[in-house]
Order: sequence, then structure tokens, then C-alpha cells
Amino acid sequence: MKIKSMKRSTRTNLITYLGVIIAFAATVILRDSGGLSRSLTGQLVPICCYMSMAVSLNLTVGILGELSLGHAGFMSVGAFSGVIAAMSLQSAIPSDALRLAVAMLVGAAVAAVAGVVIGTPVLRLRGDYLAIVTLAFGEIIKELVNCLLVGWDSRGLHVALNLTGDKSIADLGLETEGIAIIKGAQGATGTATIATFTAGFVLVLITLFVVLNLKDSRAGRAIMALRDNSIAAESVGLNLTKYKLMAFVTSAALAGAAGALYGLNFSSLQASKFDFNTSILILVFVVLGGLGNIWGSLIAAAALTILPEALRQFSDYRMLVYAIVLILVMLLTNNPTLRSVLSRLRPGASKEKEAA
Repeated sequence: MKIKSMKRSTRTNLITYLGVIIAFAATVILRDSGGLSRSLTGQLVPICCYMSMAVSLNLTVGILGELSLGHAGFMSVGAFSGVIAAMSLQSAIPSDALRLAVAMLVGAAVAAVAGVVIGTPVLRLRGDYLAIVTLAFGEIIKELVNCLLVGWDSRGLHVALNLTGDKSIADLGLETEGIAIIKGAQGATGTATIATFTAGFVLVLITLFVVLNLKDSRAGRAIMALRDNSIAAESVGLNLTKYKLMAFVTSAALAGAAGALYGLNFSSLQASKFDFNTSILILVFVVLGGLGNIWGSLIAAAALTILPEALRQFSDYRMLVYAIVLILVMLLTNNPTLRSVLSRLRPGASKEKEAA
């Protein structure tokens, strides 16, 4: 099929995939040639995780039009379930790459279940209820992980909740060769760091494929119709809860996969890494990049993850400079002239103008 004869949405999506592939190739070349600093090289996997998180949250906030303040909660669910899966399968699956893939699938599945549990009752409501419940969900998950004790030995997984604070790993009754995976408030320690930049790149591509194809599908058009006017959409027979839940659970599953990759990038992982501030940070990526703008989410996530490291030379003033940069960027992106220029530069914009 010739490029000119493709549908506009298909052509735009291919340009997006190609842009990500080129960025990945350029980054690998810079890394292998020593063009990246050690600190920036260590940020490559988290950048991929945040890019995937930003795109997945944009599905809920930008495309569905619902405010979620607990996206880090789904990331946390995926991170710790992925760590448990990876550590438990070390003997059964010797290959790090295969074990990482399984862990990410487990993280996505568990986060999707959490999305169904949270979304089913809440998405039937209107207003800001979703934001409040997802905020509470993120805090509940953090507290549960702080009380969670998990170990593994030849007899399988051992799980206990240390709600009273008087239990320890010893109470799990692990065998001598057993592994303590999660140690309550200490989190997951001694984790095998099997996450790779290549896996992060694949995750970003999969996230883009899922979100862009859902957006361009019949279900995606129904989701955007609910966002624009839920009353009109319901009046023509669209099932509001069904399509809202579809977008919300897909977003949660992608966040879970990103969380599993993130968790397996560190030898030590605590629940405090996935607090309310992390949810707000991901929301900033989405808002700064533009609601519904997938390219914007990718660029904002990468830029704002790198920026604090780039400003480290300013020592105590770096977060002040970071805040000033955020404010200036928000002012500039809301400038009508600049917005019109950026819209013309967006892939497929010329075709849209011709069609109009």
C-alpha cells in the first residue's frame, strides 16, 4: 500500500512510530559512543516508563475526559506484582528478557483488575468523584504495600499482612534457600535489576499502538463522543459505563506494565516512590504536552524527567528554576499564535486543513 493512499490516521500513526524509533536509535548511538552522561544513562529506563505512563494517562484525561489523580497507584500495583513475579520465577525462567516480559504482563493484568474494581462503581457517577476515589486508591495501595510481607521458597509464595506491626519476614516460615521479596515498610529489596532500555522502547511502542489504535477505532470515537457531550452520546444509545471502563482499564493496564519495568530497574523499591506527588507529576506531563496530544505527552515526559538532572548544577536553586521553566512553558503553549504554529507542524495537520 502506498503512503499517499493510506488513511490519514494510519499515516499519522506511522509517523509517530517512526519518530520514536529514530529517537531510540539516536539515543543508543549516543550511549554506546559515550555521548550520554552516567546519570542520564541511568535515567533511560525511567524516561521510557514515564513516557508510557503519560500516554496511558492521556487516554483517561485527554481522550476520555475524566480526571484521575491515582495513576501512580496503578503503577505501584504493577511494580510490586511484577517484582514478585520476576523474583518467584528466577529458577523456572532463567532468561532475564523472558522473565521481564512475564513480569510486565503480570503487572498489566493485576493493574487491569484493580482498574475494573475501582472503575466499575465510580465511572457510573458524574463530576469529580473519579478524581477523589483514584486519589484515595493511590494512598490505600501505598499503605497496603507498607504492611505487606512476601517471600518465596520451593513451596511457593508466602504472603502476610503486618497490620499490627508485630510481624516480620521470619513469620512467613521461609525455607533456608527462600527469598524475602517484600519486607513491609522496607519495600522490595535485593531485586534483580533486569529492566533494559530496549524493553522500555518496546513498551513505549506497544503503549502507542494500543492507545492510537483505540483512539482511531469505533470504540475510540464513542469514547471521545462521551467526552464532548455525554448526554447526547447516551441519547443515541452509547453505553457510558462500558466505554468509560474500556478506556480506564486500558490506561490502568498500561500503567501496570510501566510500573513492572520501573520496579525491576531498581534493586530497592519502596511504596513511597508512588505517592500523590508521582501522580501529579504524570498529570503535569499530560497537561503540559496537551490533552489528547500523544506527541506532546512523549516529549513532556522525556523533557521534564531530564530537566531536573540537567539543572543539578544549580544545586539548591534547581527546583526553583524547574518551576519557572514549567510556568514559562505553560504560558507559551497557551499563546494563541504559538498554538496555531504548533498545530500546523503536527503530523497530518495539512491534510486536515485540505479536508476542511
